[in-house]
Amino acid sequence: MKYLTITIPSYNSEQYLERCLDSLILPLGWMEHIEIIVVNDGSTDRTGEIADDYVRRFPDTVRVVHKENGGHGSGVNAGLSLATGRYFKVLDSDDWFDERAYRQLVERIEDWCIREKNGEECICPDLLVCNYTYNHLDEGTKKTMRYGNVFPEGEVITWDEIGTFRPSQYLIMHALIYRTEVLRSSGTILPEHTFYVDNIFAYQPLPYMETICYLSLDLYQYYLGREDQSVNESVLIRRIEQQIKVTKIVAECVDLNEVRKVHPRLASYMCRNISIMMAISSIHLLLKGDEEARERHAMLWEEIKEQNSSLYWRLRLTKLCGLTNLPGKLGRRATIDGYRLAKRIYKFQ
Repeated sequence: MKYLTITIPSYNSEQYLERCLDSLILPLGWMEHIEIIVVNDGSTDRTGEIADDYVRRFPDTVRVVHKENGGHGSGVNAGLSLATGRYFKVLDSDDWFDERAYRQLVERIEDWCIREKNGEECICPDLLVCNYTYNHLDEGTKKTMRYGNVFPEGEVITWDEIGTFRPSQYLIMHALIYRTEVLRSSGTILPEHTFYVDNIFAYQPLPYMETICYLSLDLYQYYLGREDQSVNESVLIRRIEQQIKVTKIVAECVDLNEVRKVHPRLASYMCRNISIMMAISSIHLLLKGDEEARERHAMLWEEIKEQNSSLYWRLRLTKLCGLTNLPGKLGRRATIDGYRLAKRIYKFQ
C-alpha cells in the first residue's frame, strides 16, 4: 500500500528536476510506501530523459507519464488519475521538500495508516496542512509561512474549530496534502492550458474535507526569482486575463451559501480567498496602467455581479477589495504603494 503520492507536473524542467527528485529519494526502508509520479507535459528539453532515468533507478517508487502539453492543470489531473497513495501532494518541478520535514510527514502518515489497518481507533484526516518556505535563492533570503494561530498542531479537528487567519495567511497549494479519495470526490478537474490553476486546487476541495490536521513542518520549499516564473510581476501583468479567468472559476465553483450553513468559518475564509484573488487581479490591472486596463477592471466587477450578486456585495464590502477600488489617481497610487509594501514585508514574488 502506498501512503503518499507526490505528483510533479514538469515542462522543460531540466535545470530543476533532479534537485526536486533528489529531495524525495529517501533511504530504501522509507521508500516502500511512497509513489512519485512525474508528468512530462510535452517537454522539448531533457525533462523526459531525466524522469526516465529515475524510473530505472527507483522502479518501485518513481513513475513517469509522457504526454502532450496541456499545462500545469493537465499535469495535476494526470497525476491524480493514476495516484494509488492514501494522500496526494503536488510538488512543482522547480521546488523541493525539506528532508527532515519530509521524513516526519511520512512517519505520521504511516502511523495513521498502520493503526487504521490494525483496527485501532484512529482518524486519518482528510486534509493535512504543513508550512511552506519562500526561497529567494538569488537574494539569499527566505521566509516560512506557518499556521499555528489557525490550527492546533498535531490535532485532528473540523472547520468549526479553526482560528482566525492573518492577512498574510492563505491555504495555498504548497501547504496542502489531500486524502486522495476525498479529493477525487470533490470533482476537482483543473482546466488545461491555463496558468494559476493552483488557486482552484487550493479552494474547490475544501468543503469536502471534514477533518484537518496541521503539522508544523517546513515541508515545501518554494523557489522564487526566475524571470519567466508565472508569479513574476511582469508575467502576471502580461497574463492578467488568465488570472481573471481563474478568479471567475473560483468564484462560481462552490456555493458559499451552502457551505455557510454547515461550516460558517470555512465559508468566511473562502470568501476572503476570493477577495484576495479579486484584489490581485485588480492590482495588476492598475499596474498595467492604461485606459484599457481600467475598463477591464470595471468589467471584471460587473461580470462577478452578474455571475453571483450576493458574492459581489460581500466582496465589495471587504476591506481588501475596498482598498483596490479607491477613486482617482491618488487612490490608484495608494493601492499600488500598499501592494509594494506588502511584497517587501511578506517576501512573496
